[in-house]
Amino acid sequence: MNSTSIRLVALLVISAGFALAEPAGVVFSGDPASPISSGVGVPAGRAYFWTSGTGASVIKKEATTVYERYGDTSVQSASCLKNLATVLAAQGLSMKDVVYLRVYVAPDAAKGGKPDFPAWFKAYGEVFNTKDNPVKTARSTIGVAALANPDWLIEIEAVAVYPEKK
Repeated sequence: MNSTSIRLVALLVISAGFALAEPAGVVFSGDPASPISSGVGVPAGRAYFWTSGTGASVIKKEATTVYERYGDTSVQSASCLKNLATVLAAQGLSMKDVVYLRVYVAPDAAKGGKPDFPAWFKAYGEVFNTKDNPVKTARSTIGVAALANPDWLIEIEAVAVYPEKK
């Protein structure tokens, strides 16, 4: 190791001692006016629960269009969130424990072949950042060409943090 490398390692070791302390609880950060958090801090020792991509439930099996089978992006978004709530509940969690969402929105033929982001944002706003659930998750919303189920217009993954053990 040369002297420059040694100084760099020493600087990194010294800097590590000045790092900010980990949060005492789950911390959501960002602009208070934003419906989402820019980041989430989770203290050491807290367990995470990750869901797989979750889609909407079938409304009507014997249907001829995607909208009859699953609904539009708005209906599918609400259905996805309800399905996520069910998966979380089986683990003793709720939507209040969700810290991150990754959302895939596919093109909607009825919207000119473009993803209907406003429908998703509205559904999110009915579940998160509300009086009953003030949590503002960190979130990524991604427009994609298609999803595994060609009738799905949205698919959502969630990351939740188990409550602190008392």
